[in-house]
Amino acid sequence: MAKFKGTREAFAAAMMDLADEGKDVYGVYPDALKAMRAVAFGDKYPERYIECGIAEQCAVDVAAGMASAGCIPFVGTYCGFMTMRAGEQMRTFVGYTDLNVKCAGFNAGCLGGEREGVTHQFYEDLAFVSSLPNFTILTPADGNQMYKAVRYAAEIKGPVYIRGGSGREADVFAPEAPFSLDGITVLKEYGTDAVIFSNGFVLDRVMAAAEELKARGVNVTVADINILYGKNPQKILDVMAKTDCVVTVEDHNINGGLGSYISRLATEHKPVRVKRIALTDYAESGAAKELGDRYGFSPTGIAEETLKALGK
Repeated sequence: MAKFKGTREAFAAAMMDLADEGKDVYGVYPDALKAMRAVAFGDKYPERYIECGIAEQCAVDVAAGMASAGCIPFVGTYCGFMTMRAGEQMRTFVGYTDLNVKCAGFNAGCLGGEREGVTHQFYEDLAFVSSLPNFTILTPADGNQMYKAVRYAAEIKGPVYIRGGSGREADVFAPEAPFSLDGITVLKEYGTDAVIFSNGFVLDRVMAAAEELKARGVNVTVADINILYGKNPQKILDVMAKTDCVVTVEDHNINGGLGSYISRLATEHKPVRVKRIALTDYAESGAAKELGDRYGFSPTGIAEETLKALGK
């Protein structure tokens, strides 16, 4: 049973609990209080809620100033407005200065645009943030993991980017499952014909694809990668070492995200074929299920691409 209805509600719950516990957290929401499901937080802790209007650059700058005074500010808005509109501020005033600012970008991926449309769905955010030194990148797969990711981010000293969804994510993890600090959680381990690495809001589809493959006599391992470009990828390398075929599945542009991270690890540590399933063009807007199927994220589509990678 899910504890939270999606990543947005979980983010808001974690912020409320941190404030209740006396943590020096602040919500900086540029005209995004309702979008962040944070109205209750603003009502209970008005002194901890900073409204900047539709001015994401200003919000990040305000957060940088607060962090320099010892606060722990969380800037929350749509991920494209965060990483594109306020990208310079993230780079220069947070990353370069290594300040303790937490940036939470929501509606990530093509599956995030079911209501707001193409202007509010973004799939290039990880490519940008992964190019910034000092940022820790967290990609929780569902509400249960988001809650723990926010609490973990509050403990990290330095910049953090947390990737969130639309609030309609399928539950993959049990409420009691920890947020892995190793950056990987093996979810299915049927065999090592292939290893499928995924993260975020297509993970439930990858799990279903593993079942389809098993029914066809192909036994794979499925693992969630919840920290991108982490400082110690050894646990990921340990799983990669068990196979000669790796597949990555992500609701992000094919460049700069999970597939690029795994490909780099393969190049530098363990040469292995890597098949990347990701977006290669701008996506349309529509219902999440139909969009996922259209852009290659159906369980059957993932299974077929895995079979092709295996030469079957």
